[in-house]
Amino acid sequence: MKYALLLYSSEAAGPQTEEEMAEEMPKWFGFTEELNQAGKNHGGEALLPVATATTVQVRDGSRITTDGPFAETKEVLGGFYIIEASDLDEAMAWAEKVPSAPYGSVEIRPIMEIPGA
Repeated sequence: MKYALLLYSSEAAGPQTEEEMAEEMPKWFGFTEELNQAGKNHGGEALLPVATATTVQVRDGSRITTDGPFAETKEVLGGFYIIEASDLDEAMAWAEKVPSAPYGSVEIRPIMEIPGA
């Protein structure tokens, strides 16, 4: 089964300086390589900061846009992985290896399979 690992953290948590980022990135490259070597990686991306987001809603046929996220949250979506796992336990084992797990959270969502899509 495929799962989405949705990576959330406060933008104030984790690496803030170029030096801290340089120290953190090898952890991410290593985690991604481990997923690749296990044949579990089906894609993923890091997202730019939430200040670059635009939220779109349609109400009564009209588009409403808001800069940033719609909801005020302490943790924001910073990226995601799509993985293959035999069950939720395996997905949780991968989630706890995500480098941001110690200062953020990883939401695990099963991917809906749509026949013929």
